[in-house]
Amino acid sequence: MKYYLVALFDKDSYSFVENIQKSICRKYKLYRKLPVLHITLEVIDDPDLDELDKIVTNFIKPYKKFKVELNGVICFEPPFKSVNLKVEHKGYIMRIARNINDKLKLTNFNVRQNIDNWDLHVSLANTNYATRKWSSEEYKIACENTKQLDPQRMAKIDRIELWKPINNKKTMTVKSYVLKEY
Repeated sequence: MKYYLVALFDKDSYSFVENIQKSICRKYKLYRKLPVLHITLEVIDDPDLDELDKIVTNFIKPYKKFKVELNGVICFEPPFKSVNLKVEHKGYIMRIARNINDKLKLTNFNVRQNIDNWDLHVSLANTNYATRKWSSEEYKIACENTKQLDPQRMAKIDRIELWKPINNKKTMTVKSYVLKEY
């Protein structure tokens, strides 16, 4: 099973992004329950969860809450049909993503081989867990309309979590790692 190491927003930042997500998802009636907004840092195949927890706990210890720059919209074409906020590849977020990828590779975890090919993003709407598949035309319109909003903001990350790939807020979180205050 794949597990996801994700960065999560504080309450104010989440609210900003959620308003954009709600407007898309309501218009196209994609979800009964909106997926949790996050930034995927790493995807790990079939990990030893105890060992992974030890590594991530030690890795995260020195890190404080930090900001990321949300800068515009990036859309992933079919088969994904995904509308996303673009996360700038700079600062703490990139250091954490690169370093955790390197650390997990060195300890023989099955992770992405080339992290530089990964676009950091916040998925607003896509075909995963949707109650219906949106048409190519709907996807294109949603992508263009969201790009016209040109959402830009500094958003605050307050914790990292390890998730199972399910859309159930109560059972998807395997472990939560709260970052220090600055």
